[in-house]
Amino acid sequence: MEYLLYFTVTLILSTLFAMGGTGSGIALIPVLHLLGIGFNLAKAVGLFVGFATTFTSSIMNFKRKVLDVKFALPLALTLLVFAPIGAQLSRFVDEKIVKVLFILFLFFSATMMMFFKKEPKAHFQKPWVLVILGIVVGLLAGLLGVGGGNMLLPVLILLGFEPKKVAVAVSFMVPFSAFTSFLSYASFVQMDCILLGVCAIAAIIGGFIGNHIMHVKLTQSQTKRVIAVILYILAIHMAFTLVA
Repeated sequence: MEYLLYFTVTLILSTLFAMGGTGSGIALIPVLHLLGIGFNLAKAVGLFVGFATTFTSSIMNFKRKVLDVKFALPLALTLLVFAPIGAQLSRFVDEKIVKVLFILFLFFSATMMMFFKKEPKAHFQKPWVLVILGIVVGLLAGLLGVGGGNMLLPVLILLGFEPKKVAVAVSFMVPFSAFTSFLSYASFVQMDCILLGVCAIAAIIGGFIGNHIMHVKLTQSQTKRVIAVILYILAIHMAFTLVA
């Protein structure tokens, strides 16, 4: 019955988030933790689900030759190296500190979904900027158990990079950094293979359903506002739980 609950929750979240054009891992982690899953295991499940649901689209973007390899390479390499390091850091950083950072990340992601406009605010389009950004985001993404796309996308656009190029590059890189982070967690967290499989299957089905009903009832912008409200609620709940 517990696995049926996890399947249902993942299916609902994945369907809703797919309607908003984003991954559900950021919400799945705190929800699974709320349901009694250990925080590190919940992060590992979120990473595995993120990889399972984005790997195919990542390869398709590469095959369609819409990926700017020169632009993506500095970010891809630094993410692949530093995301697993960030995951290992979670062994040594106090869990309360990690949860505080996760709460801040929930607020950040919700605010970006609610208010972010794809307009550049600066022009720092240098390779070294991408390297530094990849290192910082990689470490944070690994520590928090997220793919990093929600951090990278708005920051790169604000720095002046072209939105379509950024979207393709991020969608290509995130599944690989998510998988390497997952492997890093698997080295010190006792995995529940049934839980991984149940959540991954539910997420794939939910993503398929969400993509097909995306514009039936709500526009993507309206759906993102609903998702943002959910993330705000999860952040507030985590904060109250942490101080209780």
